[in-house]
Amino acid sequence: MTDRIDPADLASLVAAGWSHDTARDAISKTYRFANFVDAFGFMTRVALWAEKWNHHPEWRNVYHTVEVTLTSHDAGALTARDVKLAQRMDALAQG
Repeated sequence: MTDRIDPADLASLVAAGWSHDTARDAISKTYRFANFVDAFGFMTRVALWAEKWNHHPEWRNVYHTVEVTLTSHDAGALTARDVKLAQRMDALAQG
C-alpha cells in the first residue's frame, strides 16, 4: 500500500488550485485550454505518465475543458501517488 498524503502536500495542492473533497478523500481540478486539440493533447500527455506510474485519473473532457479527480482507490484515500500525478498534471498544463 502507498503512504497517505502529507498534510503539507495537500495544502500545497490546494494553494495550486486543487479542491479537496473530504467525503471521498480526493482532489479535483478543472483545466481550461484554448481548444479541444490542446485539451486532448494534455490528456494524452498525462495518460502516458499515468500509465507509467500505474495511477490513473478520473477525468472528463468537454471541448476545451478537462475535469480531473485523483484519489488512490486501492488505499481508499489520497496518497503520495496523487501528489506526484497532480504536480505532473500542473506542469504539463503549463506547457
